[in-house]
Amino acid sequence: MTLLITVFAAVISTFIWYKKDDRKEYNRGFLCLMFWGASLMWTVDAVFEYAELGAEYFTPAFEDMINDAYLGISVVALGLIIWTVSVLIKDPKGVIRGALTQSR
Repeated sequence: MTLLITVFAAVISTFIWYKKDDRKEYNRGFLCLMFWGASLMWTVDAVFEYAELGAEYFTPAFEDMINDAYLGISVVALGLIIWTVSVLIKDPKGVIRGALTQSR
């Protein structure tokens, strides 16, 4: 489940990056790289787990599937948080900079 969720996030973010990143304002490529890196990590984990368990790998317990789904959603949420912080630091539209320098 973790691999599946991160691959979906990587594919969706890549599609959005491909369609919308003409000005590179929001650093969507960074988001894509984070999700594809996580997908690669979970792929390697799945290969080694399959090598260890064999055919049992394809019949996980329900609790294991729930835990894996929770982990996958957590990884995607953490990636989105890191990306959001990087966009806020970059401040492409100058909104935060303007709010901080505006005198009242």
